[in-house]
Amino acid sequence: MTKKENDVEFLEYVVKSLVENADAVKVVRTVDEMGVLLTLSVGPEDMGKIIGRSGNTAKALRILLRVVGMKNNARVNLKINEPEGSTRPMRPAMKSVDEAMDDLKI
Repeated sequence: MTKKENDVEFLEYVVKSLVENADAVKVVRTVDEMGVLLTLSVGPEDMGKIIGRSGNTAKALRILLRVVGMKNNARVNLKINEPEGSTRPMRPAMKSVDEAMDDLKI
């Protein structure tokens, strides 16, 4: 791999260490005027591990990739593809203030 593809190698190493199905991990690297975009795809069963609680794992991955990018004088961004059939639960709809007050019985 060339020096410029260290970001792909780094991301694959970290993600494959986190997931159950390492063979499903795919990283596509594209470069444009905005910088480097790494698009990550994982198996549906591993999506929650990559996102983490409140998105903390994904945030940490993005921060680490920015550091790798700074070392190589490049701006690196991460896009995580939502796989078909992922088991990540959808957020419940927010209640209105009136509904919340009714729940409290005030």
